[in-house]
Amino acid sequence: MTAPDHTTQLFTAYPVLADLPPPAQARLLAQAAWMRVPAGATLFDDHQVCEGFPFVVDGSVRVIKASSSGRELPLYRVSVGETCVISSSCLLAAEEYNARGVAETDTLLMLLPKPVFDELMAEPAFRSFVFHLFAERIAGLMQLIEEVAFRKLDQRLAAVLLGKGRVLHVTHQQLADELGSVREIVSRLLKGFAAQGFVRLGREQVEILDAAGLRSMAAG
Repeated sequence: MTAPDHTTQLFTAYPVLADLPPPAQARLLAQAAWMRVPAGATLFDDHQVCEGFPFVVDGSVRVIKASSSGRELPLYRVSVGETCVISSSCLLAAEEYNARGVAETDTLLMLLPKPVFDELMAEPAFRSFVFHLFAERIAGLMQLIEEVAFRKLDQRLAAVLLGKGRVLHVTHQQLADELGSVREIVSRLLKGFAAQGFVRLGREQVEILDAAGLRSMAAG
């Protein structure tokens, strides 16, 4: 599929682009770089230069902060119609990336080069779009900081389990990654939950038996 075939998808996902003046639209489409990346591919990493502003047309990107020991703290996900606050901040401040972006699924991106991004920031609608989503992401990150700083891991694990349905097809490592912890600790907590009758554990599966008990645990 060629890039022009994706234009309708792009404008549907990001209506602000469809509302740009025709010259700005033409400049955007002429300079757009289309990328299709497989699940698990690293899109950017710590200390890399930000080459442009990504628009997710299909798929999703997981943004994480990794430590030197290999532990990871999930910061947020970028789905269709959303933007990456770290990319926008790096472009606006001319700084390098300070996190890692990984494709969660096979993902189609449109990368807007920095010079075009800078030009579009002069358009009120585009500037408002960028800063509105910037504010939403910052609010989400503040909530994450609050959870990590003030909620115990067992509370956070209970809340994560409750948000994924009655039967979760997930590994202990995946839960640990989502919580920014290590598998051994999450496994120990899950065994404790099972002993209390909150969940039943299977191979790459967690079945919730007592949602009320987990809600009480999550509330502390």
